[in-house]
Amino acid sequence: MDIKFIPAEDVKKVLQYNDLIPQMESALKKFSSKSIEHPVRSIVQVKKVNGFLGVMPAYSPEDEALAVKLVTFFPQNTGVPTHNAIIPVFNAQTGIPEILMDGEVITTMRTAAVSAIATKHLCAPNPQVLAVLGSGVQARSHIQALSSIMSFQKINIWSRTKKNAMSLAGEVGGTAYDTAEEAVKDADVIVTVTSSATPVLKKEWVKPGGHINAVGACRPDWQEIDPDLVRASVLYVDSRDAALKESGDVILSKVKIFSELGEMLLGLKEAKVRETTLFKSLGLAIEDVMSAKLVQDLLTKK
Repeated sequence: MDIKFIPAEDVKKVLQYNDLIPQMESALKKFSSKSIEHPVRSIVQVKKVNGFLGVMPAYSPEDEALAVKLVTFFPQNTGVPTHNAIIPVFNAQTGIPEILMDGEVITTMRTAAVSAIATKHLCAPNPQVLAVLGSGVQARSHIQALSSIMSFQKINIWSRTKKNAMSLAGEVGGTAYDTAEEAVKDADVIVTVTSSATPVLKKEWVKPGGHINAVGACRPDWQEIDPDLVRASVLYVDSRDAALKESGDVILSKVKIFSELGEMLLGLKEAKVRETTLFKSLGLAIEDVMSAKLVQDLLTKK
């Protein structure tokens, strides 16, 4: 069996947001139209170190794309990445494994690309101020993805470690703040990408009509967003089933989900840009599978 390995360096060479964002829009539409095979991910907890292993398979008949992402999240890691992933890609006709692809770059970029899609459709016109709570890999990718489709006049950054916030601000031409409240003041778009299990963003800090991409708090007992803010927002998710099973921000707030992002893209639900909107991102296997398919196609063309 001849399985080709595609390392992170090769993924980085070909994967760009101008290709990835349309691919993720397609993936979200396929998911919400139920034209794919896509179970809710399985989670294996590693309680000793507060980590988990996620198993995320999906199949798109139209794209002949069959793959699974194996992803770990070990938040207590120091000196090594907290997120690690690989994507085995199978021949959709024979089931034979053909490729083993590094999943780190795909996970980072597809998450940011989906937040960019949510922001493009749900934020008020002409956003000027972007606030990012968090200073890790996802903070960087979100700034890159959002800046690829919008021109912000200000980028505000807060992190629990001020040194990290200042470092990221220096990289992106932004401003580091001492508190999350200061960072989000007057922000048109807010991104929360922390590893916090308790809320870091409160309702009274967010201006009416702002848009929030909530990316952290990926467990049913974790929250990044103040429950009052969740209840005061129009809530969009990538997957209803996943949000009701995995998202503490949704479960603990006891809030009604307005729409999946794919339903909004299909025109089945309204994009309520005049109201405060919140997109709760958990990540879908089909995003990884179609990202891997895109990388495979781009490398084949080279």
